[in-house]
Amino acid sequence: MKSLCIGVLGGSGFVGHHLLPHLHDQGHHLRVFTRWPERHRDLRVLPGLELRAVDVHDEAALTEALRGCQAAVNLVGILNETGHTHRTFRHVHVDLPAKLARASRRAGATRIIHLSAAGADPNHGASMYLRTKGEGEQQLHINGGDRLDITILRPSVIFGPGDLFLNRFAQLLKWAPGIFPLPCPWARMQPVFVGDVVLALAACLDRPDTIGQRYCLGGPHVHTLIELVRQTAETARIRRVVVPLPDMISRLQAAIMAYLPGKPFSMDNYHSTQIDNVCPTNALTTVFALAPRSVAAMLPTYLPMRGSPRP
Repeated sequence: MKSLCIGVLGGSGFVGHHLLPHLHDQGHHLRVFTRWPERHRDLRVLPGLELRAVDVHDEAALTEALRGCQAAVNLVGILNETGHTHRTFRHVHVDLPAKLARASRRAGATRIIHLSAAGADPNHGASMYLRTKGEGEQQLHINGGDRLDITILRPSVIFGPGDLFLNRFAQLLKWAPGIFPLPCPWARMQPVFVGDVVLALAACLDRPDTIGQRYCLGGPHVHTLIELVRQTAETARIRRVVVPLPDMISRLQAAIMAYLPGKPFSMDNYHSTQIDNVCPTNALTTVFALAPRSVAAMLPTYLPMRGSPRP
């Protein structure tokens, strides 16, 4: 395997914390771009990793930061807008990939791996999140032209240690007073383990046949949301009655919770659940020859269990 200098955008997030050690172990030199390096000093435990103070939305600064790199990995994404100019779907999902493509061309970082989302579609996406994810994919190709080697990964919902999905439900279940009302309970998804996403992404860097491709990544099983929440409660040993809410109440809850701190659920989230978040063809098996790890197998390895002694 050829050792590369790789610029990583969004490396301080959930997927990044799993990806960076893996790429480091493969012998790659890593540059992680963040506005606040002092907040992510935990990443410095990886010898040779460069933690650079870079505003990735500043195209000139991003170009300079990428000089000397052969590849770039974009993990940046948001599930909800905050209203701040720099936290809108369009700014993060559309404008940033366009800037990354132009910056990479100028800097000579010709290999791009971009983390998108299952269901991304610029024209028919069910939500603004999915439409802007699709537009971002387009912008990479429009601004990269034939001078960049691009691979796009479209995972279903990602779970694993440090996730904001099943871990968040575990916290909400703990706070619930006996009954847990669940919006959009019949939403279908194909949760994919973060370690499997990491393996696929890393493989792309060493496989020219993945250039120019879009791959959907999913776990071994399709679940409804209520199945996952009940499994989370059982694994964490939290006794709660999970009550499925009808669609009208789910919409109302989304409209109300969008105004709560952190936007735990929004109308855009609601719209995203109205289509199946699944893979027509799962590239983890068909392209990367992996055996995807299931929620049932992996959740007990990281989810805190009520009543268990703390380490």
